[in-house]
Amino acid sequence: MPAIDVRGVRVRLGDVEVLRGVSLRVPRGQMVALIGPNGSGKTTLLRCLLGLQRLDAGEVRLLGEPVGPRVLRRIGYVPQRLPLEPSFALSVREFLALRRPDTRRWFFQRTRATDDVLLRHAPGLGLETLLGRPLSGLSGGQLQRVLIAYSLLGEPELLLLDEPTAGVDTPGEQDFYELIADVHARLGITVVLVSHDLGMVFRRASWVYALNGVICCEGRPEEVMNADSLKAAYGIHVTPYHHHHHHPANGTAPEGGVPIAFHPRR
Repeated sequence: MPAIDVRGVRVRLGDVEVLRGVSLRVPRGQMVALIGPNGSGKTTLLRCLLGLQRLDAGEVRLLGEPVGPRVLRRIGYVPQRLPLEPSFALSVREFLALRRPDTRRWFFQRTRATDDVLLRHAPGLGLETLLGRPLSGLSGGQLQRVLIAYSLLGEPELLLLDEPTAGVDTPGEQDFYELIADVHARLGITVVLVSHDLGMVFRRASWVYALNGVICCEGRPEEVMNADSLKAAYGIHVTPYHHHHHHPANGTAPEGGVPIAFHPRR
Protein backbone atom coordinates (compact mmCIF):
# COMPACT_ATOMS: atom_id res chain seq x y z
CA MET A 1 0.00 0.00 0.00
CA PRO A 2 1.58 3.32 -1.05
CA ALA A 3 2.20 6.20 1.33
CA ILE A 4 0.52 8.54 -1.18
CA ASP A 5 -2.00 7.63 -3.86
CA VAL A 6 -3.25 10.53 -6.01
CA ARG A 7 -5.70 9.73 -8.78
CA GLY A 8 -6.95 12.15 -11.43
CA VAL A 9 -6.82 15.25 -9.24
CA ARG A 10 -8.09 18.47 -10.76
CA VAL A 11 -8.03 21.85 -9.02
CA ARG A 12 -9.20 25.17 -10.45
CA LEU A 13 -8.17 28.44 -8.80
CA GLY A 14 -10.22 31.24 -10.29
CA ASP A 15 -10.03 30.97 -14.06
CA VAL A 16 -6.94 28.76 -14.03
CA GLU A 17 -6.99 24.98 -13.81
CA VAL A 18 -3.82 24.56 -11.77
CA LEU A 19 -3.92 20.74 -11.60
CA ARG A 20 -5.28 18.97 -14.67
CA GLY A 21 -5.68 15.32 -13.87
CA VAL A 22 -2.63 14.63 -11.68
CA SER A 23 -1.97 11.02 -10.69
CA LEU A 24 1.01 9.69 -8.74
CA ARG A 25 1.93 6.99 -6.25
CA VAL A 26 4.66 7.23 -3.62
CA PRO A 27 5.78 3.92 -2.10
CA ARG A 28 6.48 3.87 1.61
CA GLY A 29 10.01 4.56 2.75
CA GLN A 30 11.12 6.44 -0.35
CA MET A 31 12.51 9.96 -0.66
CA VAL A 32 10.61 11.45 -3.59
CA ALA A 33 11.22 14.87 -5.14
CA LEU A 34 8.59 17.02 -6.81
CA ILE A 35 10.06 19.52 -9.27
CA GLY A 36 8.64 22.03 -11.74
CA PRO A 37 8.59 25.74 -12.56
CA ASN A 38 6.93 28.40 -10.44
CA GLY A 39 3.17 28.22 -10.79
CA SER A 40 3.22 24.57 -11.86
CA GLY A 41 0.96 23.45 -8.99
CA LYS A 42 3.51 21.95 -6.59
CA THR A 43 2.30 23.79 -3.48
CA THR A 44 -1.33 23.30 -4.54
CA LEU A 45 -0.72 19.56 -4.73
CA LEU A 46 0.79 19.57 -1.22
CA ARG A 47 -2.26 21.46 0.01
CA CYS A 48 -4.43 18.73 -1.49
CA LEU A 49 -2.43 16.13 0.43
CA LEU A 50 -2.93 18.10 3.64
CA GLY A 51 -6.67 18.52 3.13
CA LEU A 52 -6.30 22.28 2.77
CA GLN A 53 -7.45 22.49 -0.84
CA ARG A 54 -10.81 21.35 -2.20
CA LEU A 55 -10.58 19.00 -5.17
CA ASP A 56 -12.70 19.65 -8.25
CA ALA A 57 -12.20 16.03 -9.27
CA GLY A 58 -10.12 13.03 -8.31
CA GLU A 59 -9.09 11.33 -5.10
CA VAL A 60 -6.22 11.47 -2.58
CA ARG A 61 -5.37 8.72 -0.11
CA LEU A 62 -2.57 8.87 2.46
CA LEU A 63 -1.24 5.72 4.15
CA GLY A 64 -4.24 3.86 2.78
CA GLU A 65 -6.86 6.28 4.12
CA PRO A 66 -8.85 9.23 2.75
CA VAL A 67 -7.47 12.60 3.83
CA GLY A 68 -8.94 13.49 7.21
CA PRO A 69 -8.04 14.28 10.83
CA ARG A 70 -7.18 10.68 11.72
CA VAL A 71 -4.55 10.16 9.02
CA LEU A 72 -3.24 13.74 9.16
CA ARG A 73 -2.03 13.03 12.70
CA ARG A 74 0.45 10.66 11.07
CA ILE A 75 1.79 13.32 8.66
CA GLY A 76 4.55 15.87 9.25
CA TYR A 77 4.71 19.10 7.24
CA VAL A 78 7.42 21.75 6.87
CA PRO A 79 6.29 24.91 5.02
CA GLN A 80 8.46 27.21 2.95
CA ARG A 81 8.67 29.69 5.80
CA LEU A 82 7.01 30.63 9.08
CA PRO A 83 6.61 34.42 9.28
CA LEU A 84 7.13 35.61 12.85
CA GLU A 85 6.73 39.00 14.45
CA PRO A 86 9.89 40.20 16.25
CA SER A 87 7.83 40.39 19.44
CA PHE A 88 6.87 36.68 19.28
CA ALA A 89 7.75 35.58 22.79
CA LEU A 90 8.10 31.78 22.77
CA SER A 91 11.50 30.18 23.00
CA VAL A 92 12.42 27.21 20.80
CA ARG A 93 11.94 24.93 23.82
CA GLU A 94 8.45 26.28 24.53
CA PHE A 95 7.41 26.12 20.87
CA LEU A 96 8.56 22.52 20.44
CA ALA A 97 7.06 21.43 23.75
CA LEU A 98 3.62 22.38 22.47
CA ARG A 99 3.90 19.51 20.00
CA ARG A 100 4.31 16.74 22.57
CA PRO A 101 1.43 15.63 24.83
CA ASP A 102 3.97 14.66 27.50
CA THR A 103 5.48 18.17 27.70
CA ARG A 104 2.88 20.75 26.75
CA ARG A 105 1.36 20.94 30.26
CA TRP A 106 4.57 21.58 32.17
CA PHE A 107 7.22 22.94 29.85
CA PHE A 108 7.57 26.25 31.69
CA GLN A 109 8.49 24.56 34.97
CA ARG A 110 10.52 21.47 34.06
CA THR A 111 13.24 22.56 31.64
CA ARG A 112 15.52 19.52 31.94
CA ALA A 113 12.68 17.02 31.68
CA THR A 114 11.32 18.88 28.66
CA ASP A 115 14.72 18.89 26.98
CA ASP A 116 15.14 15.15 27.51
CA VAL A 117 11.83 14.45 25.81
CA LEU A 118 12.45 16.85 22.93
CA LEU A 119 15.95 15.59 22.17
CA ARG A 120 14.88 11.96 22.45
CA HIS A 121 12.06 12.33 19.94
CA ALA A 122 13.91 14.66 17.54
CA PRO A 123 17.54 13.51 17.74
CA GLY A 124 20.41 14.55 15.51
CA LEU A 125 19.05 17.99 14.59
CA GLY A 126 21.50 20.11 16.57
CA LEU A 127 18.82 21.56 18.84
CA GLU A 128 20.89 21.59 22.02
CA THR A 129 22.19 25.14 21.53
CA LEU A 130 18.88 26.50 20.21
CA LEU A 131 16.37 25.45 22.88
CA GLY A 132 16.72 28.55 25.04
CA ARG A 133 16.73 31.04 22.17
CA PRO A 134 13.67 33.07 21.10
CA LEU A 135 12.03 31.59 18.03
CA SER A 136 11.78 35.00 16.37
CA GLY A 137 15.55 35.53 16.65
CA LEU A 138 16.62 32.50 14.61
CA SER A 139 18.20 32.59 11.18
CA GLY A 140 16.30 31.08 8.26
CA GLY A 141 18.26 27.84 8.43
CA GLN A 142 17.87 27.52 12.20
CA LEU A 143 14.13 28.13 11.99
CA GLN A 144 13.68 25.47 9.31
CA ARG A 145 15.64 23.04 11.48
CA VAL A 146 13.23 23.77 14.34
CA LEU A 147 10.24 23.24 12.04
CA ILE A 148 11.59 19.84 11.04
CA ALA A 149 11.99 18.99 14.73
CA TYR A 150 8.41 20.15 15.37
CA SER A 151 7.18 17.79 12.65
CA LEU A 152 9.24 14.85 13.91
CA LEU A 153 7.96 15.26 17.46
CA GLY A 154 4.62 13.97 16.18
CA GLU A 155 6.41 10.75 15.09
CA PRO A 156 5.08 10.96 11.52
CA GLU A 157 5.11 8.18 8.97
CA LEU A 158 5.16 10.66 6.09
CA LEU A 159 7.04 13.97 5.95
CA LEU A 160 6.09 16.67 3.40
CA LEU A 161 8.51 19.54 2.78
CA ASP A 162 7.60 22.52 0.60
CA GLU A 163 10.85 24.12 -0.63
CA PRO A 164 12.35 23.96 2.86
CA THR A 165 15.47 25.96 1.96
CA ALA A 166 13.49 29.09 1.03
CA GLY A 167 15.05 31.78 3.19
CA VAL A 168 18.15 29.69 3.94
CA ASP A 169 21.47 31.18 2.86
CA THR A 170 23.40 29.30 0.19
CA PRO A 171 26.12 27.84 2.47
CA GLY A 172 23.41 26.38 4.69
CA GLU A 173 21.46 24.66 1.90
CA GLN A 174 23.82 21.70 1.55
CA ASP A 175 23.86 21.10 5.32
CA PHE A 176 20.08 21.29 5.38
CA TYR A 177 19.62 18.70 2.64
CA GLU A 178 22.15 16.41 4.31
CA LEU A 179 20.05 16.73 7.46
CA ILE A 180 16.91 15.71 5.55
CA ALA A 181 18.72 12.74 4.03
CA ASP A 182 19.92 11.70 7.49
CA VAL A 183 16.39 11.92 8.92
CA HIS A 184 15.10 9.81 6.05
CA ALA A 185 17.79 7.16 6.43
CA ARG A 186 17.68 7.03 10.22
CA LEU A 187 13.92 6.98 10.72
CA GLY A 188 12.90 5.20 7.51
CA ILE A 189 9.94 7.50 6.98
CA THR A 190 8.58 8.48 3.58
CA VAL A 191 9.74 11.95 2.49
CA VAL A 192 8.22 14.07 -0.28
CA LEU A 193 10.30 17.13 -1.03
CA VAL A 194 9.39 20.07 -3.27
CA SER A 195 12.66 21.59 -4.43
CA HIS A 196 14.25 23.81 -7.06
CA ASP A 197 17.71 22.45 -6.19
CA LEU A 198 18.04 19.92 -8.98
CA GLY A 199 21.52 18.90 -7.87
CA MET A 200 20.12 17.85 -4.51
CA VAL A 201 17.34 15.97 -6.30
CA PHE A 202 19.90 14.10 -8.39
CA ARG A 203 21.99 13.12 -5.36
CA ARG A 204 19.32 12.37 -2.77
CA ALA A 205 15.95 11.43 -4.28
CA SER A 206 15.05 7.86 -5.13
CA TRP A 207 12.28 8.98 -7.52
CA VAL A 208 11.37 12.26 -9.21
CA TYR A 209 8.04 13.63 -10.42
CA ALA A 210 8.16 16.65 -12.75
CA LEU A 211 4.93 18.64 -12.53
CA ASN A 212 3.56 21.40 -14.70
CA GLY A 213 -0.21 21.19 -14.26
CA VAL A 214 0.11 17.49 -15.11
CA ILE A 215 2.86 14.98 -14.40
CA CYS A 216 5.16 15.60 -17.37
CA CYS A 217 7.63 12.84 -16.56
CA GLU A 218 8.70 10.62 -13.71
CA GLY A 219 11.47 8.17 -12.92
CA ARG A 220 14.79 7.75 -11.21
CA PRO A 221 16.83 10.97 -11.09
CA GLU A 222 19.22 9.81 -13.82
CA GLU A 223 16.21 9.19 -16.09
CA VAL A 224 14.47 12.52 -15.46
CA MET A 225 17.51 14.78 -15.27
CA ASN A 226 17.99 15.25 -19.00
CA ALA A 227 17.20 18.05 -21.40
CA ASP A 228 14.19 16.42 -23.05
CA SER A 229 12.42 15.52 -19.80
CA LEU A 230 13.07 18.91 -18.27
CA LYS A 231 11.87 20.72 -21.39
CA ALA A 232 8.58 18.83 -21.01
CA ALA A 233 8.29 20.07 -17.42
CA TYR A 234 9.61 23.62 -17.71
CA GLY A 235 8.41 24.49 -21.22
CA ILE A 236 11.83 25.76 -22.31
CA HIS A 237 15.02 24.16 -23.52
CA VAL A 238 17.36 23.41 -20.64
CA THR A 239 20.98 22.37 -20.75
CA PRO A 240 22.44 20.51 -17.77
CA TYR A 241 25.72 21.89 -16.59
CA HIS A 242 28.10 20.62 -13.97
CA HIS A 243 30.36 21.88 -11.24
CA HIS A 244 33.49 21.18 -13.23
CA HIS A 245 35.84 23.28 -15.32
CA HIS A 246 35.07 21.09 -18.32
CA HIS A 247 31.46 21.22 -19.47
CA PRO A 248 30.69 18.33 -21.86
CA ALA A 249 28.70 19.22 -24.93
CA ASN A 250 26.40 16.23 -24.55
CA GLY A 251 25.08 17.38 -21.16
CA THR A 252 26.14 14.27 -19.28
CA ALA A 253 28.13 14.42 -16.07
CA PRO A 254 31.84 13.64 -16.21
CA GLU A 255 32.85 10.62 -14.20
CA GLY A 256 32.28 11.40 -10.53
CA GLY A 257 30.25 14.52 -11.29
CA VAL A 258 26.58 15.28 -10.80
CA PRO A 259 24.48 18.10 -12.23
CA ILE A 260 24.05 20.86 -9.67
CA ALA A 261 21.82 23.16 -11.68
CA PHE A 262 20.23 23.65 -15.06
CA HIS A 263 20.73 26.64 -17.30
CA PRO A 264 17.55 27.59 -19.19
CA ARG A 265 17.82 28.61 -22.82
CA ARG A 266 14.70 29.97 -24.49
